[in-house]
Amino acid sequence: MKLTILGSGTSTGVPVLGCNCRTCLSDDPHDHRLRCSAMLETDTTRILIDCGPDFREQMLRRPFRRIDGLLITHSHYDHVAGIDDLRPYCAHGDIDVYANEMSANALRRSIPYCFTDVKYPGVPQLILHTIRPYVPIRVGELDVMPFNVMHGKVPILGFRIGKLAYITDMKTIDSAALPCFEGVEVLVVNALRWDKEHHSHQLVSEAIAFSRSIGAKRTILTHLCDRIGLHKEASQRLPEGFEFAYDGQEITID
Repeated sequence: MKLTILGSGTSTGVPVLGCNCRTCLSDDPHDHRLRCSAMLETDTTRILIDCGPDFREQMLRRPFRRIDGLLITHSHYDHVAGIDDLRPYCAHGDIDVYANEMSANALRRSIPYCFTDVKYPGVPQLILHTIRPYVPIRVGELDVMPFNVMHGKVPILGFRIGKLAYITDMKTIDSAALPCFEGVEVLVVNALRWDKEHHSHQLVSEAIAFSRSIGAKRTILTHLCDRIGLHKEASQRLPEGFEFAYDGQEITID
């Protein structure tokens, strides 16, 4: 099973418009961070996790083949604004979209033409499924366990798939979710910046503490802002077993 980090950036992306910091001016590709999303693949199954406004650009560099499912963590713009760009992939068949009740309702309001009973020609052919935390689903050959995390005061979804756990936009997590992390070897989790407390996102120190609490063997920090700093320099500040995600990174999971 292979996980590809399609985007490792926060809602603004990096470079940030109008910013002249060292990170935003860097010509190192590791410092160019599109909006946060990922793709999980086996020989027979391909799953997207979120589909943000940079989706088209992210997928131009990827083989054009069937997408079996789209897992939605939550309905904020930076995580769902690329859904209309799924249209070309519908040539391979309808695409199943999985979201919790709050996000499913938000999608019906924000892009109603994709989720109405009567669709005009050319819209993406999507099948929206409302899922619940701690009720497993199967997408292709993969079993997916959704679980709740808190994005500030908003409950959103993380996903456990095999030995992988994927979380973005988390600030806190309820104890009910902790059994979902038993045996996790690879954790992908958000870490917005080093300092200056944020009301709805973890800092690097909080992400490290969470990873250690569940015993993950390898932790990839994502949803990064420019204040993380240059990838090469910032990476040297992390303890063993932790790394900053970068766009295009491929992670093999047994």
